[in-house]
Amino acid sequence: MVALSSGQKGVSRDADTPSSAQPSKRAATVLVVVLAALTAVAPLAIDTYVPGFPSMGASLHASSSAVQLTMTAFLAGLVVGQLVIGPISDGLGRRGLLVSGTAGFAVFSLVCAVAPNITVLNGARFLQGVAGAAGMVLARAVITDRFHGPDIPRYFALLSQILGVAPIAGPVLGGAILSVSTWRAVFVTLTVIGGAMLLAVLRKVPETLPPERRQTGGLTNTFRAMGELLGRRTFMGYVLVLALCSAAMFAYISGSSFVFEGLHGVSATTYSLIFASNAVGMLLAGALFAQLAARGVRLNTLLTAGVCTAALGTLAQVLLVVSLGETLAGTWATLFVTMTGIGMVYPSTTSLGQTLGRPPRAPPPPSSAACSSCSAPSPPRSSGSSARTAPCRWRSSC
Repeated sequence: MVALSSGQKGVSRDADTPSSAQPSKRAATVLVVVLAALTAVAPLAIDTYVPGFPSMGASLHASSSAVQLTMTAFLAGLVVGQLVIGPISDGLGRRGLLVSGTAGFAVFSLVCAVAPNITVLNGARFLQGVAGAAGMVLARAVITDRFHGPDIPRYFALLSQILGVAPIAGPVLGGAILSVSTWRAVFVTLTVIGGAMLLAVLRKVPETLPPERRQTGGLTNTFRAMGELLGRRTFMGYVLVLALCSAAMFAYISGSSFVFEGLHGVSATTYSLIFASNAVGMLLAGALFAQLAARGVRLNTLLTAGVCTAALGTLAQVLLVVSLGETLAGTWATLFVTMTGIGMVYPSTTSLGQTLGRPPRAPPPPSSAACSSCSAPSPPRSSGSSARTAPCRWRSSC
């Protein structure tokens, strides 16, 4: 939810004054594909190297818990980056931070590849997470800067579809690399991906927030809004559900390679396929959520269904271990059910949290003027405003 804070501001501003004329359909698609790739870089940095956890521990003479800490370090950096980069970009613009963040991701990926010990690797992973957060938070901000009206949800949907491939492709790519090389080659690959993303940003992503529309006091305003939301019990309930499901998922991500490769003796390639199949469950759950939400099913109902599904998978795993013992098929199947449930929880809690955090929509003013995109009355304008008709912000269908 933090990652969307900067983008949400952009919706409100750009609905009235877009930074420039909207690009052509082809140029817009290319831009959104680049932004989606930037958003997917961080999940790739999480999922790609997971199959190599056991070999990484042996290479660096580190315990399994120390190796898992590299995941924690990256996630901590990702959180810190999202907290500060979005508000800072409201005052400095998007492009410069995207360029520096993408370049930093490539550099710190290379540092990870040559890390001589687990301590250096943990430090590099933290900084890699901070840099990777730039793509996650600013991609959404650029979309809301650049587009308006019905284009925004359409391009967000395209971004989500491309992003959904990352948890599937990541472990498969990592397993393929590990079948011919070591875990260090995974980070070399991430370095190359970061370099390619840097070139794409330089060539295809313009500055979308001109100086006259930038804001000061971004961090102060952000933390003030967070403080207000912390006092809302309903909102914090959704946060708690999301936090607990995220804890379960990352416990799975960080520990499953040791279970499948160490306990059940599968290869890194086989583990990557198991991991990818569970990611497919999450992707299908997200697609089902979109379909049901579009048909009017209540978000709280979908959230309850997701939590119950995840709990059912977890309970089934416990019962299987107690009654039959640990088995490869049983663990795989129950984890698939659990991850599918979490795949329903994520969009449900995010949508509900954004709905609660969004300021109330102002009522339409009495006016005979019509919006250029629909029949809704246009918002009032000051005497010095441009004569160009602005996209409607008064009706959600526009």
